[in-house]
Amino acid sequence: MPRQIITTPNAPSSPLFSQGVKAGSQVFISGTTGIDPRTGRLAGDSIQAQTHQALANCEVILREAGAALDDVVEVGVLLTDPGDFAGMNEEYARWFLSDPPTRYAAKLGAEIPGLLVSIRMTACLA
Repeated sequence: MPRQIITTPNAPSSPLFSQGVKAGSQVFISGTTGIDPRTGRLAGDSIQAQTHQALANCEVILREAGAALDDVVEVGVLLTDPGDFAGMNEEYARWFLSDPPTRYAAKLGAEIPGLLVSIRMTACLA
């Protein structure tokens, strides 16, 4: 099964990993942060602002792959500070209003100044 690399200028990117990979009916979105692709800077210093931007970035990559949030089957959330869990959930709940995907949350191991959250997703197309 060939894989298709998903790229878009409308989400943060790195030469070290693909924004997304589509393999058959599955779409894998790399860990995506709250960087605003227009400015190249973090969207804000609150967990809500960074979670919002990280989810918006994931959604743009999903769309580029022909998928949508409704196709997401798993979300992984990495938090710099586990104490931000409630604030992350506050924003996250706005994106998955009903029948949310499976999810895990863990502490982010890398320490990057100002970075509060990284979110990855897996989607399945019908």
